[in-house]
Amino acid sequence: MDIRVATPGDWTGLWPIIEEVVRAGQTYCWPVDATEEECRTWWMGKPGGTVYVAVDPDGGIAGTAELHPNLPAAGSHIANAGFMVASHASGRGLGRTLGRHVIEEAAAQGFTAMQFNAVVATNAHAIRLWQSLGFSILATIPGAFNHPDRGMVGLNLMYRSL
Repeated sequence: MDIRVATPGDWTGLWPIIEEVVRAGQTYCWPVDATEEECRTWWMGKPGGTVYVAVDPDGGIAGTAELHPNLPAAGSHIANAGFMVASHASGRGLGRTLGRHVIEEAAAQGFTAMQFNAVVATNAHAIRLWQSLGFSILATIPGAFNHPDRGMVGLNLMYRSL
């Protein structure tokens, strides 16, 4: 699996992954009816951000991650990131590979820590992954996420030093 910085031409491979995740409404606080252009702006257009793609040997994009400052100015030393893996690539360790890559990139870019602002409390797979990579849950905001199947569930604030 090759992980590299995304180019504008990668969008055609990214959009099906992002659309599937967003439409499901289970892990991101984005409108499930967001347009392709809105999703492109949210994923590709964060100030100071870098988008990565995980490319299969056949050249297809199997996953993506984006890394950016959590806040501007005085908060810009803390990184934030998002991750999406294509359903057809699930179970191959791609999330872990992307997570390790982004943690290394964040440290190389000079970030001192990484914070996830909204890990849905019912996303047990992601929580286990992030905890295994050194993240801790600092707080859970009760009822902060309206899950399409489970109703109001918590959002976890997760953190690790780099």
